Amino acid sequence: MNLLSIQSHVVYGHVGNSAAVFPLQRMGVEVWPIHTVQFSNHPGYGAWRGRVFDGGFVREQVEGIEKRGILGECDGVLSGYMGGADNGEAVLDAVARVKRANPAAQYCCDPVIGDVGRGIFVREGIPEFMKDKAVPAADVITPNQFELDYLSGRTSRTVAQARDAVKALHDVGPRTILVTSLHTDETPDGAIDLVASGTAGLYRLRTPRLPLIASGAGDAIAALFFAHYLREGSIAVALSRAASSVFGVLRQTAEMGAPEIQVVAAQEEIVNPSELFEAEELGA
Repeated sequence: MNLLSIQSHVVYGHVGNSAAVFPLQRMGVEVWPIHTVQFSNHPGYGAWRGRVFDGGFVREQVEGIEKRGILGECDGVLSGYMGGADNGEAVLDAVARVKRANPAAQYCCDPVIGDVGRGIFVREGIPEFMKDKAVPAADVITPNQFELDYLSGRTSRTVAQARDAVKALHDVGPRTILVTSLHTDETPDGAIDLVASGTAGLYRLRTPRLPLIASGAGDAIAALFFAHYLREGSIAVALSRAASSVFGVLRQTAEMGAPEIQVVAAQEEIVNPSELFEAEELGA
């Protein structure tokens, strides 16, 4: 399997491509990474160095590999943190090029906009671009709860509300939706829910909530879910395998007291999770 991954990159730590590429490679996926930004570290530290690349730079990279005649071998495009709205346009151009070369290829958009407790943290114009252009163009989207609410224009405090918000996004275009973190009235204290929805139904997976703030975990689970989904064709299997792997990585990260997710030290969890969580189908 070959995936084109267009998102951020950091020198130190694991977010964006730095959180997605190695886990994908560890599960046997060939990854073609293009960086929308290159920073010294995650901006959550409060200080960083680096720059945001423009859409022209991203297009140049895609045009370069297109000239190699290999876009027909690309099974999917994954996008994450875009840095600027012009990069978003370049991503959609890349998706169009890949799908012309391989009509079976799919586009997974991780609509990075913000998070619960932090609000919107991306540049002006990106939230609107995600809502108006990227999400409607995507086959698969992987929002967190904040992004689910923003993109659907709804709230998801209950399971019924979350179901309605997911349906609203299906109506816009994406056939497959993974909500990477969800807390509703049914979520117990000390737990976290993930929800996946597609033509086969709506599934929920619940794990314990670990005592850490894990930047990059959403990027990793989006990448792993997309790859497992393309391989298996089952959202339930993809949800179970991706969530179990990321939980294992995060548990080891917490045990080590590390400031960054330990995708290298805990790499065995990516291919052989020590604990397997099963997805349960939610009835109508």
